[in-house]
Amino acid sequence: MTSVALNRFAEATAQTARPTLAKRGKIGPNAIIQLGETLRSQFGWATAFEFFAAAGISHMLDSPPQQMTDEAIPAHLYAALWRAFPQSAPALAKEAGMRTADYVIANRIPKFVQVLLGLCPKPLAARLLLKAIKKNAWTFVGSGQCTTRYGTPCLIDVADNPLAMPDCVWHSAVFQRMFDRLVTPGTLVTHRSIGSNDAPVCRFEIRFPNAETKHQS
Repeated sequence: MTSVALNRFAEATAQTARPTLAKRGKIGPNAIIQLGETLRSQFGWATAFEFFAAAGISHMLDSPPQQMTDEAIPAHLYAALWRAFPQSAPALAKEAGMRTADYVIANRIPKFVQVLLGLCPKPLAARLLLKAIKKNAWTFVGSGQCTTRYGTPCLIDVADNPLAMPDCVWHSAVFQRMFDRLVTPGTLVTHRSIGSNDAPVCRFEIRFPNAETKHQS
């Protein structure tokens, strides 16, 4: 089934395989790298390579990007994921998002900060993480705009999300994993599509499992 799906996808996109670079915004390379790792772990190297090749960016599997990449590339890649693997795409994108969060936690958040968040009251830890997400939003929303709000639930809004996909499972997984690991286990992230000034907005509602985090402001 995998080979059939990839062959159909390759035939359908043979003339427009390479993404048209937007040159508007850039996104961290892990949106690409961790999808490649997910495909390798689920299907093996050959299938991962076939998929990247069909999408016109096989070189990014052989030599993963080390710098911020044009937002058009991961957008193209995840759109291709839904065409090639319509049934399993949500689970694959979710795993790629969780892997991305794990990478960020392991390599981008200093250990002393992680310890500090663990020692903080949960409401304060949630506030600090929301601020950090907003401050570093340029790494995961590209040309989109990110706003955050502490409350019940906490909110992360991404307007004009260049990496939008069904239920925005990649971003949802990134946020859920980060709050789960750095604030409190059992965090639930729910995605909703809303409109603001006629612009599409991806809203991520973040709820915590204990009353202390919910009610203290």
